[in-house]
Amino acid sequence: MDKIYDMLIVGGGPGGYTAAMYAARAGLSVAVLEKMAPGGQMALTHEIDNYPGFFDGIDGFTLGENMKKQAQRFGAESVLTEVKEVKAQENPKQVHTPKGIFYGKTLVISTGANPRKLGLENEEALTGRGVHYCAACDGMFFRGKTVAIVGGGNSAAADALLLSRVAEKVIVIHRRDTLRATKIYHKPLLEAENVEFLWNSGVTELLHEDRLTGLRVKNLLSGQEQEISCDGVFVSIGRQPATELVQGQLELDEVGYIIADETTKTAIPGVYAVGDVRTKQLRQIVTAVADGAMAVSMAEEYLAEQ
Repeated sequence: MDKIYDMLIVGGGPGGYTAAMYAARAGLSVAVLEKMAPGGQMALTHEIDNYPGFFDGIDGFTLGENMKKQAQRFGAESVLTEVKEVKAQENPKQVHTPKGIFYGKTLVISTGANPRKLGLENEEALTGRGVHYCAACDGMFFRGKTVAIVGGGNSAAADALLLSRVAEKVIVIHRRDTLRATKIYHKPLLEAENVEFLWNSGVTELLHEDRLTGLRVKNLLSGQEQEISCDGVFVSIGRQPATELVQGQLELDEVGYIIADETTKTAIPGVYAVGDVRTKQLRQIVTAVADGAMAVSMAEEYLAEQ
């Protein structure tokens, strides 16, 4: 059998690399298996203002690289490869990749969750240039400006309320004639003077030059289209947890997140879920890094008992 690591980490986001750093500092052998650049979704954010310690902010790609280098400084290994299969119930745990099978006494799943996208032309190119998926992350950059929110659920309503305290004008675009969000959001949103609604509507085109300048919106009942000017659009139509690798092995909730509490423990001993991939109330960089630290603490206890 090849080398057996004390800890294997699938996913190189902030939770994964925090776990790697804590594990390596504790003297554990650890490898991070990442498919792309470090940082996960964070790497797509052009400026992060809500992560402590960076007075002038920092871009997500640089923060991800720094987290990776810090973990490597303590001896963590990084392997750039795509994970094809995970066998979480084996002992040791197995992670299958084009570069071979990796074995670990413990396993951390840090694969994250991806925002559902509109599926429109140029959406990828405009991401971070007027197209955004996290109001808590990027809303402050639109102070005094006009923004649109696409969606009508709890996340969209919460984003609209947050942005209403920052932006000059917020336009909520929803495909139905009323919000799907819980009632607690309805009254404050409907009473907000700078929030307006486009009901029974959907976005059909992103208008842009080098960044977003507006949206083409279609009324789904009449078929009539209009163009609206805005400085940014926040897409809040749900997220998709990246849990394909562990389906049928780990317990998932009704929308596909790994069931794990604040200890990050899953139903399988020695397997932990950190960051956006697990059930939690708040998905932010700071909560992901907290998960990474917790997972190592739990893993140390588990290894000591073996």
